[in-house]
Amino acid sequence: MAYDRKIDDVWSFRTADTKEFTHCYHNYPAMMIPQVARRLLDVYAPAGKLELVLDPYVGSGTTLVESSLKGIRSIGIDLNPLARFISKVKTTHYDLNLITKGIAYIVTGIILYNPADVINTDFSRISNSTFWYTEETLYKLSYISQLISRLDHSIQDFFLLCLSETVREVSFTRNGEFKRYKMSEKQLEKFNPDVFNTFEKKVQRNLKGLEAFNVTDDRDLAEVYDFNSSKCIPSDIIAEGSVDMVVTSPPYGDSHTTVAYGQFSRWANEWFNFDNAKTLDRLLMGGVISKEVRFRTESIHSELESIKEQDEKRYYEVISFLNDYWDSIQNVAKLIRKGGRVCYVVGNRRVKNIQINLDYFTAEMFEKCGFVHEITIVREIPNKRMPSKNSPTNKTGETAVTMTNEYIVILTKK
Repeated sequence: MAYDRKIDDVWSFRTADTKEFTHCYHNYPAMMIPQVARRLLDVYAPAGKLELVLDPYVGSGTTLVESSLKGIRSIGIDLNPLARFISKVKTTHYDLNLITKGIAYIVTGIILYNPADVINTDFSRISNSTFWYTEETLYKLSYISQLISRLDHSIQDFFLLCLSETVREVSFTRNGEFKRYKMSEKQLEKFNPDVFNTFEKKVQRNLKGLEAFNVTDDRDLAEVYDFNSSKCIPSDIIAEGSVDMVVTSPPYGDSHTTVAYGQFSRWANEWFNFDNAKTLDRLLMGGVISKEVRFRTESIHSELESIKEQDEKRYYEVISFLNDYWDSIQNVAKLIRKGGRVCYVVGNRRVKNIQINLDYFTAEMFEKCGFVHEITIVREIPNKRMPSKNSPTNKTGETAVTMTNEYIVILTKK
């Protein structure tokens, strides 16, 4: 079973500015670029009305920001507290006068920095804190937190998000990695991060993004929730049949073997003492291994059987992810109104050097829920921030180039 694909270079956006408005705020793995969400909202808006957009895997909030720019109400769902925090801050219209005053206060405080003035020097919430940071760095990060805590409460999150990115960048983690790998001894010899300067650059960058965002509709139109879409989406928050359109980019596989959302986010999640900071990967799709197969598929049946023949353990890792993905699709499908549309931007990963066509599986599962497949658009990924290589066999030292295309699966509810 296959579904029509259309290769369309219009969707590559090779020279596009992907950091417009508040999209510049915070790095995040495998971010959907704003131009894709923007074009989907423009070109594939369902007939009738477009009043509520849903992103059930909100990530860094791209869809929510783009919906807000168009004056459309949106709801985002994610189990990762860092993702929810990023999305919330990116879709908030902060008072620029208060932000400017806050910047002046923090800059003055930094000029007057004295380690003896740092109040909170308990870093026990940070796993192996002295392995990942120097004491000086920890003190300076804590001092920034201290300064932020004295600002007007309504603007603190704006500055805390700048700190979130800083926390990871000034650690001893290797550049270009999502997983928690420490720099080599040679790299460490040259590494001397300027904590305060790094933070101030984030603030100035985000200020420009906020200024652009505030010129548009000044209503805060986005809501963010921490439901597990594979388990239940409360009907008192999102009523069945109330969603006009879904624009989203779900995970391509479990966090452990695909994109390490949990490990990437752990720096900030631990610093802010967010819930499940150390166990997040187990909560995400495919995080708990199951030998039960809860779906039937024709589109990728042979691929799954081939993986099973080679490595039964890897087979059940894939099955566990697809189980949760299928459960999530069923819950999302109920929320869409008749004539509503879903747009899933997916990637087709390789396991045991076998490609799993997640775009086929996505279309097939939504069809089981009463949707009609319209088209799958194939686009190149010139800008998406993903690891350049992964391990399709899960053996140390064996790597392969990761996906270079995305598949935008578009379906309409009958």
